[in-house]
Amino acid sequence: MTKDRRHLIVVGDRVLIAPEEGEERSRVGLYLPASAVDAQAVQSGTVVATGPGTPISAPTELGDEPWKIGTGEARYMPVQARAGDYAIFFRRAAVEITFEGTKYLVVPQAAILVIVRGQFNEDDV
Repeated sequence: MTKDRRHLIVVGDRVLIAPEEGEERSRVGLYLPASAVDAQAVQSGTVVATGPGTPISAPTELGDEPWKIGTGEARYMPVQARAGDYAIFFRRAAVEITFEGTKYLVVPQAAILVIVRGQFNEDDV
C-alpha cells in the first residue's frame, strides 16, 4: 500500500508564491540586515499555484428571493496570475507558510502589482 503525498490547494483569490532566493543581499552581493529587508515595500517570486478566484453569483440567480438556494455549481472570477509567472507584490500583504520544509508566501490577488509572463531575466526587474 502506497502512502499518498500531501499537496497544497490554494483557495479563493489567493496565489501561492515561492519567494525569490537571495533577497537578503544587495545587487552588489552585500548581506542586508533583517530591518533593511523588512523595510522594502515590495517583494517578488515565482507563482507556484493559484486559487480558483473570487466566487460570484450568476445575474439570473439574483431575484426577489435572495435566500433561495440556487444551483449547486460554484462560479468564480479567475485570478490573473498563472503557475510559472513572476510576480511583484506588496510584502506586508503576504503570509509566510512552510510546507514540507519549503517556504512559500500566500498573497491575495489584490496585493500583486505586476506579473511577468514568459521568459525573463531577473536583472530586468
